[in-house]
Amino acid sequence: MCRLVAYMGRPILMEKLLIEPKNSLINQSFNAKEIEEPLNGDGFGVGWYNNILSDIPASFKSITPAWNNQNLKSIAPLVKSTCFMAHVRAATVGVLAETNCHPFNYKQFLMMHNGDAPEFKRLKRSIMNELSEEMFNWIQGQTDTEHLFALFLNELNKRLENEALTADLMADAMQSMINTLERIIKEQGIEESAYLNMVVTDGERMVGLRYTSHKTDEPLSLYYSEGSRYECIDGVCHMIPSEGENRSMMIVSEKLTEFGEDWRPIPTNTMIMFYKDFSVNFRKVVTN
Repeated sequence: MCRLVAYMGRPILMEKLLIEPKNSLINQSFNAKEIEEPLNGDGFGVGWYNNILSDIPASFKSITPAWNNQNLKSIAPLVKSTCFMAHVRAATVGVLAETNCHPFNYKQFLMMHNGDAPEFKRLKRSIMNELSEEMFNWIQGQTDTEHLFALFLNELNKRLENEALTADLMADAMQSMINTLERIIKEQGIEESAYLNMVVTDGERMVGLRYTSHKTDEPLSLYYSEGSRYECIDGVCHMIPSEGENRSMMIVSEKLTEFGEDWRPIPTNTMIMFYKDFSVNFRKVVTN
């Protein structure tokens, strides 16, 4: 059911996140450890920012498995950024196509998802009815993720008419997206639960979500890490503890290393917010 890595902080090479850690995202594409299905071979995507040139992120997607893509292995040692998102896909909704690979991009925003909206075919029309003309026409693929991203952006764009962009504003839009989705699920009489592990960023701030509508089950695994910097030396990767300000932070589906102190679980039904000044805050999801 997909695996993801998001990073924001000091400039770092792509390979330090995707290749070098013992449980790197490429390893998770064929041997995921914290989910029932270990194989995530239905394509991948990586997005990153170069804010010197543009606030619009670059992205590279492919329907080939991440473990077998020579282009990814070629560019990973040569691309450095202050903000990355990467995702390996186990397809549940939508055919194998680059338009269905995460992360999805709208203007300066990137978003990716691990989980599913239940019985999406029954939800799709109602979700699209909530969207503005712009967001309705923006959708290119078939996944529940892209439609939920459009719903999130629809809520965010309303707020940006009167307020400046902040991590808190992004979290407000995320909460509204959840509220709308749960209302539609109830209206359709769907009894299955939603599982939404999501991350969205504009390259300068980031919001992560670990959520399920199930009343007793735990959501899918999601961790965060923060410190001064994340480094890999001779194959040993570690988040260096803070030296004053927190300068680097990550959100991951699975722990990348065996350094347990590096990784803390995001609480159930909680959003984590990384601010532009590298401070961190949490917000509980309001549920009915």
